[in-house]
Amino acid sequence: MEEFPVRTVEGLCLGTSLAISGFFYYIYRKKRRTVDKLNDAPQLTLDGKLAGLLNVTPGKCLQYVVIEGAVQPLGEPLRSQFQEGSVGVVQKLMLREHKLVWNSLSRTWTDSERVLHQRVNAVPFSLVGSDEANVRVLCPLEASGLEMEIIHEKFHQATYGFTDIIGQYLSGEKPKGQLETEEMLKVGATLTGVGELILDTDRVLKLRPPTDGSEYFLTTSDFETLRLEQEGQAVVWQVLASVFALAGSAILFWLGHRYYRSLRVRWDQERLRREFERLAAGGTGEGSTAGDTQEGSGEQETPLGNACVICLTQPRSCVLLECGHVCCCYSCYQALPKPTCPICRQVIKRVVPLYQA
Repeated sequence: MEEFPVRTVEGLCLGTSLAISGFFYYIYRKKRRTVDKLNDAPQLTLDGKLAGLLNVTPGKCLQYVVIEGAVQPLGEPLRSQFQEGSVGVVQKLMLREHKLVWNSLSRTWTDSERVLHQRVNAVPFSLVGSDEANVRVLCPLEASGLEMEIIHEKFHQATYGFTDIIGQYLSGEKPKGQLETEEMLKVGATLTGVGELILDTDRVLKLRPPTDGSEYFLTTSDFETLRLEQEGQAVVWQVLASVFALAGSAILFWLGHRYYRSLRVRWDQERLRREFERLAAGGTGEGSTAGDTQEGSGEQETPLGNACVICLTQPRSCVLLECGHVCCCYSCYQALPKPTCPICRQVIKRVVPLYQA
């Protein structure tokens, strides 16, 4: 049996869809584990009893907990460079360039953005609850979901002359300007932390990234909002993985269907070959019997009017459809470079044996 050919495009599409589906499924499983951890995480109240709870816990550590409190710096807070009186514990300064870029495919100008400068400043801080109980937050820049308030935003419009306009059309880029922003996690803001809670040797409560690799969260939203957001992301990745898995399954089904059709063609060809061999064997037997009854007769020759138009030796033994021409033997039909009738060049859809009485 001949090897079943898989086209390059089919193989590429199949491999790409399965690889992307596997990648999305990996992200989905990771998000699903995070959601499960969030659902199982205990929500602790930040009060004076928390240190006592940690003190009786084995290892003085809780692997994954949810805690909420107000942000307070441990020392001097950060001060805004643009808004007087604004103080915080985490500050993010960013300068972005906006420009129009010519898209030759859509023949339009599209907006493009590039970060020119970014700086993040942070000072040690803690979460303060009732009874002045506090938990020191470690490694805040490693946490996910830390969305800060934008306290300054200013767009500096680009200015250019006539020669600049000509250069822009030649280069395909039109600068629009620069956007200057400042974000800050302000002092007094309510912050929800999800991570590993430990009691240090100096009886200081600390919240740090989990040592088991679970995701570390710091967010200004409440815990329920955080949990629903993570569940929504998990569902999105699950849908994307399912879509690409279905695409891969569809390609596999198409390849299987094509393989089955090729098998059907081979089975039909094999059946025809056996039928023609049977007819040829029957014709040879009749010819030898007739030859024995004739004295002095030699090898029987096929009448020229019934000879195959290609080899001119074998009798015509098949009907080419749909044109209906009887012009060749089955061996020459199989040897045709293209399935077209030698007489009228019409495409041969099927072939049937010719039975002669």
